[in-house]
Amino acid sequence: MKSAKKNKILVIHGPNLHLLGKREPDIYGKFTLSDIDKELKVLAKKDNLLLQTFQSNSEGDIVEKITKASYDFLIINPAAYTHTSVAIRDSLLGIKKPTIEVHLSNIYKREEFRKTSLISDVAIGVISGFGKLSYFLALQAASRYLLNEK
Repeated sequence: MKSAKKNKILVIHGPNLHLLGKREPDIYGKFTLSDIDKELKVLAKKDNLLLQTFQSNSEGDIVEKITKASYDFLIINPAAYTHTSVAIRDSLLGIKKPTIEVHLSNIYKREEFRKTSLISDVAIGVISGFGKLSYFLALQAASRYLLNEK
């Protein structure tokens, strides 16, 4: 008997997220990106999901990953590109995969320019303001979404 195909989740972390734990810990927390990735992998395994994580400071590398990687669902923290990247937005429109936009901080409680997202209207949802829990909530939502799609 064949085992059920595991759903693949891709998590993309945008620019400067490799600095978590060092950069503005009062806003972003003291945990590292590695801490988030490790916890996501544990949670994904419990839900029988395959999880790949990717971090880049380069808009082009992020677009390449979105358009060329194999996955069923995307969780993305575009970070500063949230407010500026038509290229990332267009890549999301091009692949037509379910996507959740994630932010550690509540972008609507921050500077005015951070309140505009070029990504949110092409994502199925946005989770913002819960620190690293934002990622875990997104993974839970992705898992439930994929279960309901079958």
